[in-house]
Amino acid sequence: MRSSFNELQRRFQMGLLDQFEGILQNELAQRGGIQGVLGQAFQGAGGYDGILAKLKQAGLGDQVASWLGPNSNLPVTAAQIEAALGDQHLQQLAASMGIPLNQVASVLAQHLPAAVDQASPNGVIVPPAGQA
Repeated sequence: MRSSFNELQRRFQMGLLDQFEGILQNELAQRGGIQGVLGQAFQGAGGYDGILAKLKQAGLGDQVASWLGPNSNLPVTAAQIEAALGDQHLQQLAASMGIPLNQVASVLAQHLPAAVDQASPNGVIVPPAGQA
């Protein structure tokens, strides 16, 4: 009985993640890709540079450097994002991105490395068009 409840709970959570992924995909289409969505969301926190500075201060310098550099992107976890950015920034980002607070760190952990990589073709963040 317990295992079927756990399976049901897992399926429900996966269904929610699928819904949020759909919301994110819609936002991506409307705002010019992941760089545009995150760039707009990060404006209140100093843009990409402000967010990356917070991540570096939290001990994630190796991850950030990998995203800016030419090598493979090192992963980051939702827990690391939560610890680095704190509740206030996460609340602002959730509101700006239009996703629930309890999902914002997971979304950032999944998409931030590639977005930073794409936004920094020469190792330096290039703001998306219209956000310079």
